[in-house]
Amino acid sequence: MLILGIESATARVGCAIGGHEGVLASAHSARPRRHAESLAPQIEFITGQAGVKLSEIGVVAVDVGPGLYTGLRVGITTAKALAQTLRIPMIGVSSLDLVAFPMAHTERTIVAAIDARRGELFHATYRGVPGGVQRMTEPGVSTPANLRADIMADHAEVLLVGDGALHHHRDFDDVSGVEIADAAVAFPSAESLVMLAHAKALREEVVRPDQIEPMYMRRPDAVAKWEARA
Repeated sequence: MLILGIESATARVGCAIGGHEGVLASAHSARPRRHAESLAPQIEFITGQAGVKLSEIGVVAVDVGPGLYTGLRVGITTAKALAQTLRIPMIGVSSLDLVAFPMAHTERTIVAAIDARRGELFHATYRGVPGGVQRMTEPGVSTPANLRADIMADHAEVLLVGDGALHHHRDFDDVSGVEIADAAVAFPSAESLVMLAHAKALREEVVRPDQIEPMYMRRPDAVAKWEARA
């Protein structure tokens, strides 16, 4: 079964195709506020690179957030449209799961932290398990100071990963036992999305397109700014 993965929850947008053979092709870009313009050409590019047609795709997987409102809307709308056109099921995966997944090898507690802007972070805590990661807390949104306090209270060795961790690294640099992961793994990846979705597809954890819902966790920035002016 071939899976098309679409990821657009952060400042980066990407897609990948893969299945039981692994990831066949992928593409990512980080052009600010150009998710809608970038995604369709990326999908066309990776289908060509993988040597497959869209009609051969069996499942569309999509990052459901949390993340930036506009990016999420673009990715989820595109994914739903493709799934409905092809009449195939979908799989939704959290952006925080995608950030944590490449860190499964560590023995530290994994804290995925995505920049939520407005001085806040989307975050969740994980631990490595055979074949991937297990989420230990539900996704939340808070200030870096609050997340710092939670980490310090746990007294655990922590690997902090994500663009939020890098953007607010000064809040964590002096916390004992905290290591901040490299920028190369700071964003959710479409490759990780395809791999996690493939495992879910084997367990038949698929849904209809109308059952996919974004995990916004708060109001759009534009609404908050409008209310602040009012």
